[in-house]
Amino acid sequence: MKRISIQRVGDATRTLCARGRAAAVSLAHDVRGQGTTEYAILVGVLVVIAILAITVFRPKIQELWDAIANGINGL
Repeated sequence: MKRISIQRVGDATRTLCARGRAAAVSLAHDVRGQGTTEYAILVGVLVVIAILAITVFRPKIQELWDAIANGINGL
C-alpha cells in the first residue's frame, strides 16, 4: 500500500478550497442571468395587471363582445 504524506493531503485540501472559493466568487459576480430574471418579473407583473383588468372590466367586455357578435350575425 502506498503511503500519502500528510503534507500532500494538506496541500491538496488547500488547493481544493482555493478553487472552491474562486468558483464561488466568480459565480457571485456573474450577472448573465440578470436580464432574464428582470424580463420574467416584468412579464409576471403584466400578467397580473391583465388579469385584474379583465376581472374589473368583465361586464363591459361582455357587452362589447355581444355587440360585435350581433353585428356579425346581422350581416
